[in-house]
Amino acid sequence: MAQAQTQPQEPKPLLAKVEEVHHLIGKKWVNLIIHVLMEGPKRFSELHPIIPDLSKRMLNERLKELETWELLRRSVIPERPVRTVYALTDKGRELGAALGAVETWAMKWL
Repeated sequence: MAQAQTQPQEPKPLLAKVEEVHHLIGKKWVNLIIHVLMEGPKRFSELHPIIPDLSKRMLNERLKELETWELLRRSVIPERPVRTVYALTDKGRELGAALGAVETWAMKWL
């Protein structure tokens, strides 16, 4: 007697969300940028030298992605010269705290 083939089930909403966040945090430099911004708001010129080997173009790209995900806020301060400051949103700080647990694990086990 042949067994009936089962159709693969649709991913559960939680699994889809987990996969989406893994896609974001799996991108190179994202974790390091969030880690640095957990210390407080920074200007582009402050962020760039802190993360070794990160090009200005890639930093700019990642900052835009994090802003799109509403994980950071870009504020333009209308002084002379004009300054742009990047700070984590509540959503970004919460993700940063979760990534902090991963950092703790890495320090212990790697």
